[in-house]
Amino acid sequence: MAIQPIVTFPQPVLRDKAKKVTKFDDELKNLINDMAATMYDAPGVGLAAPQIGVSLQLTVIDTSRNKEERNFLVLANPIIVKGEGEQVDEEGCLSVREYAANVKRYEKIWVEAQDINGEPLKFEAEGFFARVVQHELDHLNGTLFIDHLSSLKRTLYKKKLKKILLEDEQE
Repeated sequence: MAIQPIVTFPQPVLRDKAKKVTKFDDELKNLINDMAATMYDAPGVGLAAPQIGVSLQLTVIDTSRNKEERNFLVLANPIIVKGEGEQVDEEGCLSVREYAANVKRYEKIWVEAQDINGEPLKFEAEGFFARVVQHELDHLNGTLFIDHLSSLKRTLYKKKLKKILLEDEQE
């Protein structure tokens, strides 16, 4: 397992619709292990393949709070087939530097995907777990959590990001 660099906004790969996973082989399993190592190192609760520069419909998620009981979920080619209710809570993102904001999401979702071996996977998710799944699936469609914000909040973040990038150049 190798920790990969996390791609940050405004890199173009974050805006692309990711391609479907078609080969469930050792190469994919290596990528999944790299993604998990990267997510845990960040630390985060989810990571989509585009966040490490790989345009595939693949994400790893682990919302467990206990480091000794880590158990990440792999979702390949996931889709939300139904959503209900609504929740608003603060989100951040490993690919959106130094920013968090309240985002409205479904409270409960029904998901269909494939697992690490390409086998069908169906489940319901609620609350925080549903929020994380929705956030990661957005990445697979080229959407960032900041796209759910008002244009004013997005503009303010882009101004903040310009300052951050300028500071990076001066270091």
